[in-house]
Amino acid sequence: MVICKSIAALQEVINTQKQTNHTIGFVPSMGALHEGHIALIAASKQAGNFTVCSIFVNPTQFNNQEDFEKYPVSIEADIALLIHYRCDVLFLPSVSEMYPNNGLKLTKPYPLGALENVLEGQYRPGHFQGVCQIVERLLTIIHPHHLYMGSKDYQQFMVISFLLQFNPALSTIQLHLQPTVREQSGLAMSSRNRRLSDENLKKAAALYQSLLFVKAHILQFTIPELEHLVTQMLLKAGFEKVDYISIADANTLMSIASVQPNQPAVVLAAAYIQGVRLIDNLMLN
Repeated sequence: MVICKSIAALQEVINTQKQTNHTIGFVPSMGALHEGHIALIAASKQAGNFTVCSIFVNPTQFNNQEDFEKYPVSIEADIALLIHYRCDVLFLPSVSEMYPNNGLKLTKPYPLGALENVLEGQYRPGHFQGVCQIVERLLTIIHPHHLYMGSKDYQQFMVISFLLQFNPALSTIQLHLQPTVREQSGLAMSSRNRRLSDENLKKAAALYQSLLFVKAHILQFTIPELEHLVTQMLLKAGFEKVDYISIADANTLMSIASVQPNQPAVVLAAAYIQGVRLIDNLMLN
């Protein structure tokens, strides 16, 4: 595996591959890699792509400085994992490489519409603007043929899908949504899980169980009743705070009054345990 710390070095490697008609698959990450990331690498490799993974903890997408400072870093273990799973290139830039001249301020607004004001957008103001800023920069640098993302960050997937349509220069990139990889308990794999004690790691499985409860009882309760029931379930299971339980249209993330057979619906959740904010979602039909 080649490790590139500069944009120039990365582009030299990628251009060489493109000249020999290799397709480029890209997996962006913030490190602290787990099996969910590896599944994205595997999907890209299985499709025959020359595969690039980036590790960059992007400061502009954290609206909470403490969360940024506590984000887990395990670069040596990450490199070993990527080598083991035969990733072709790791892009490992510094903040100054991605944001030269201390250019951390948003240079242009991204018109995300209602997507920016619901769920994660509501509870993490400015988060998706920062996500768009760094993903657009990475995609402009690499310009892959294929981009791989996991389902756990479903709203982020929708935002990036919008970004690709919004920027004509990136519109040829194919975006692939891969299934959420879960622990045996059902808990969605996340870098943030590393901050939990063994006891709270077990308790956190209630987040996925609550989504399964919604799916199993979607026709037995009204949506407000279900959202209230699940919130109480999580608090009783040991979660300290629930930001949201939302049953929404899967294409818009707007809340719905009831689930219709021909309307794709999703339940999304965000809640805190041991001060760590976890998110998850589950398709309902």
